[in-house]
Amino acid sequence: MTRRKSSRRRGRRRAQPWWVDLPTDDLLSVRLCDLELEIEGSPLEPRIIRLEDDLARAGLRFRPKIWLSTDWFTPEGVAGFALPFFLAHPKLARLERQHMLQVEGGNHRWCLQLLRHETGHAIDSAYRLRRRRRWREKFGRAGRPYRASYVPNPDSRRFVHHLPDFYAQSHPCEDFAETFAVWVGPGARWRSLYAGWPALRKLEYVDELMSEIAERVPAARSRERTDSLSTLRMTLRDYYLRKEEHYGREDLTVYDHELGRLFSDDAAHRRRKSAAAFLRERRNELVRVVARWTGQHRYTVDEVLRGMILRARDRRLRLAASERETAEGAAVVAALHAAEIERMRHREYFR
Repeated sequence: MTRRKSSRRRGRRRAQPWWVDLPTDDLLSVRLCDLELEIEGSPLEPRIIRLEDDLARAGLRFRPKIWLSTDWFTPEGVAGFALPFFLAHPKLARLERQHMLQVEGGNHRWCLQLLRHETGHAIDSAYRLRRRRRWREKFGRAGRPYRASYVPNPDSRRFVHHLPDFYAQSHPCEDFAETFAVWVGPGARWRSLYAGWPALRKLEYVDELMSEIAERVPAARSRERTDSLSTLRMTLRDYYLRKEEHYGREDLTVYDHELGRLFSDDAAHRRRKSAAAFLRERRNELVRVVARWTGQHRYTVDEVLRGMILRARDRRLRLAASERETAEGAAVVAALHAAEIERMRHREYFR
C-alpha cells in the first residue's frame, strides 16, 4: 500500500478546567456536560495521533470520527466511535479508579488496543464490509444475535489474540474488529506471529480488503455523535451510582452453593477463623489475581467478593480446610461469578 501521512497535529496544552481543584464531593455534583472536556490537549490526543499514524502507515485514508461519552462504543451506521470521558483528564481517571478499581484504557498500551479495536468496528460500518459474501465466509453472519454468554476456547487458533477474554470468539463483528486491530498494529508482525494458524487466513483477507478500500470514500458518512458528553446532564455522582449498579450484583443467595463447599457452619469448626474475616483479609489479593487471570473488570471481581463476604457473614460460616486450599477455591468461585456477571451484560455499554 502507499503510505499516507497522518492528518492530525498535536494541539497546544489546554488550561486546567474550572473544576480541577474542587473537593471530591463537590466534583461529584458536576454534570457531565459541564466538565467542558475536549480530546485536543488531553492525554488522549497523543494516543489518537498514534492511531492515525498506524492508519497512515497502512495506507488508509479512513480516519474515524472520535468523541467523548461515557464508554467505549461504536454506534451502528456511524464511521466513528466514542471514548470514555475520564480518559481526558488525570483527576477524572483517579476518580474512576477510586469508584471502579480500574481505568479501562488507562495506560498507553491498553488505550491503543481499544482504539484499534473500535476503529475496526468503525471501518466495518463506514464501508459496509459485513455485507460482503467473503466477509461472511471468513467471520460469520454479522446479524447473528450476541449471545448472553460465550465460553471461549483458549487453545483455538482460528481467532487472533488481542483484547482479554479471547474476545474475538464472542461474535463475528468482534472477530473482525480484533483481526483488524492486529493487522493495523505496528510492525506488521502478524504474518510471523500467526504463521500456521487458521486465523492467518482472516488476517490475509483483511489485508486484501484494506488494499481494495484504501483510497475510497466511506459509503456511510454519518456525523452523528451518539451520547456525546455535551448532551449528558447526569452528574458524576449519578454516573457512578448507575455504573456501580450496572457492574454489580445484589442477589447474595447465588453464592450459597459454593460457599457451602468452601466453608462450614458445623459446630466442630466454631473455633476456626470466620469465612467473612478470611475473605476480607484476602480480598485485595484475590481481586488482583482473578482480574489478571481472567481479564474481568476489577470492580466486578471486587463486588463478587463483597457479596461472598456478606453472605458468609450472614450464614456464620467458618474455615474448614487449610487457608491455602480455601484461598485457591475462593479465587475459582470469584472468577466464575465475575464471568457470569460479565456475560449477562455482554456488549452492553454503560451510559
